Amino acid sequence: MAGGDSVGARDGLWERFGAALYEPFVRRGERLGLADRRGELLRRARGQVVEIGAGTGLNVAHYPATAEVVLTEPVPAMYRRLEKRVAGRAGMRLVQAPADALPMAEASVDTVVSTLVLCTVPDVDRVLAELARVLRPGGRLLFCEHVRAEDPKLARRQTRLAGPWAAFAQGCRCDRDTVALLKQRFHIEEMSTARWRGMPSVVHPLIIGTATA
Repeated sequence: MAGGDSVGARDGLWERFGAALYEPFVRRGERLGLADRRGELLRRARGQVVEIGAGTGLNVAHYPATAEVVLTEPVPAMYRRLEKRVAGRAGMRLVQAPADALPMAEASVDTVVSTLVLCTVPDVDRVLAELARVLRPGGRLLFCEHVRAEDPKLARRQTRLAGPWAAFAQGCRCDRDTVALLKQRFHIEEMSTARWRGMPSVVHPLIIGTATA
């Protein structure tokens, strides 16, 4: 939901509108708990860190001061807002790059961060393969994603509204079974579930955790 997956992403009116709307749209959800969840998760970031789909930079304030962070974002309108948020912060570098083609060497990264991104990329397996490629042995993926509901009634609603939601949220899929996709490429070390309060019900179910390739 935070960013796209193509370095050649459009920079049209709709994309600029989406970038401008993003933070006001999620503000209530951040205030009602998601900001705290970001902080809890990102305290675990160690060493060389790469964040995919960094969007407007809502994670920036939560990184440990000792972390060396590369923030990647392919959508120009999001990237411009990210630049403003990162200005003057030590230890942070920006790269306009897609999540499925990161400009990092194989086995060169200690921590990869994905928050509300795997819902939006068209080819999740390709992205996860790229994350596994850049992670060092023993490196970790930190994730916070909204996912397909376990509750059958809500899952049916997600399926029914997946198309309209994707059109509104610039490709975000509210019905994606991200847990199953993660398990195809990663070993999930720990994972908790939560509710994204203050947001539409189709994106309420959250997973937060860590995984190794």
